Amino acid sequence: MANTEPLYGKTPDELSELCARLGLPRYAPRQIARWLYVRAVADPAAMTDLSRAAREALAAACDPGLAPPEREWLSADGTKKYLYRTRAGHYVESAFIPDGDRATLCVSSQAGCRMGCRFCATGRQGLQASLTADEILNQIASLPERERLTNLVFMGMGEPLDNIDNVLRALEILTAPWGFAWSPTRITVSTSGVTPALPRLLDRTKVHLAVSLHNPFSDERAEIMPVERAYPIAGVAELLRRYDFTHQRRVSFEYIVLSGLNDTPRHIRGLCRLLDGIKCRINLIRFHKIPGSPYFSPPDEELIRFRDTLTAKGIQTTIRASRGEDIQAACGLLSTREQQQHAQQ
Repeated sequence: MANTEPLYGKTPDELSELCARLGLPRYAPRQIARWLYVRAVADPAAMTDLSRAAREALAAACDPGLAPPEREWLSADGTKKYLYRTRAGHYVESAFIPDGDRATLCVSSQAGCRMGCRFCATGRQGLQASLTADEILNQIASLPERERLTNLVFMGMGEPLDNIDNVLRALEILTAPWGFAWSPTRITVSTSGVTPALPRLLDRTKVHLAVSLHNPFSDERAEIMPVERAYPIAGVAELLRRYDFTHQRRVSFEYIVLSGLNDTPRHIRGLCRLLDGIKCRINLIRFHKIPGSPYFSPPDEELIRFRDTLTAKGIQTTIRASRGEDIQAACGLLSTREQQQHAQQ
């Protein structure tokens, strides 16, 4: 397998290049794409409408590019956490979150992350590697509950816009008629605000956007989110005012509420000023405790008061239900533990 390339994750243009190199018929790329993304078959040997010689050539040049999760954890609330290992040996996590008729998968775009957010376990790992398109899609294609999925969120490990080329390729495959043929309204991409890559995402896709905000004041946000020093949230908000979020596409702002740090009336006023002119919602999130962290969430009654005050000021605000706390479903906790255990062996 050392000299092979992954078959899964290739676009039609890339499949055409591959088939031309292998001397396969001109119609072969369409057939292969259908097997990969419509029929969910990645093994060349099973692609029976290709000739035996074509299948053998494809199998010799490519590996399927898919691998099942190495481990899984089941929460009392039905959430499942899956641990995948990349070809380079890095660990990444996905969280499957069932909720009635809705089933959401939270996928990773990187192993580790270089954004360094103080409240995130993934940030403590640093950036180990950006996932390729096939490694991103593997979290979906190899998911045991794949047929139940209704929604997808790029809110797992890593900063999607720090891996924009592979994320865009994965989104193309997910939404193209020749691919998964998902509606982009079923997909949300989260970002901490990597401003240079944001127009590429917004101009080339129609997926929903979620911005990790967590504090409206630049100096305070920089203390918990170093990305603020490079890409101020005020610049992100100004860029978003140029786009239309009044129809099918929506933008939301994620806000982990940290007691005494970002939950005061002053922060409410700052949020209203920052988001003025942007049709959006704010999702308030309880902080999932991570080892050694000094942060904690306020009591529920204070969280509700914070939500109701923002709503009264004209910003649609919700409190996201916490899921999977008993299996450490917050980003990066399980992969960090797995890395530590392997390092001790």
